Amino acid sequence: MKRHYIPITADVPGAANERNCALIRRVIRTALAAEGMELPCEVDVLLTDDGNIHQINRDMRKVDRPTDVLSFPEFDLHPGELPGEEDADPGTGLIPLGDMVISMEHVAAQAREYGHSSRRELAYLVTHSILHLLGYDHLDEGPMKAQMRAREEAILTELGITR
Repeated sequence: MKRHYIPITADVPGAANERNCALIRRVIRTALAAEGMELPCEVDVLLTDDGNIHQINRDMRKVDRPTDVLSFPEFDLHPGELPGEEDADPGTGLIPLGDMVISMEHVAAQAREYGHSSRRELAYLVTHSILHLLGYDHLDEGPMKAQMRAREEAILTELGITR
């Protein structure tokens, strides 16, 4: 079976090191499997800093501030809904799920703020972003957010990454 294609680029020195890339790929594969996404997908990841994510946030979402993670889904899905074989790129055979952009400065700051490792924070943000690419959202403080948080915790528990 064809595997997921997960290119990771970084515009900050050292961010795309072997340890981070291995973690990101493992989290993405685990999250996709946990959500039942068996078909081979492509997920593009950019590791950046607060300045660049601020610019991307302003350009793409008209939000004038940095953030921890941005997710740009290829499909307009709802939780539990998955793209099908017909959605695959004819050239690659991969389903282009979308892009995620992570601020490594936010990873470090939030790890300190929440009192856990940068590794755990990075895994959380990758999980959070994959769920966005698969149609989850947390715009409300009610059931949608609770559903997304429950899936995040289940995936991180499966990875053995706890608070």
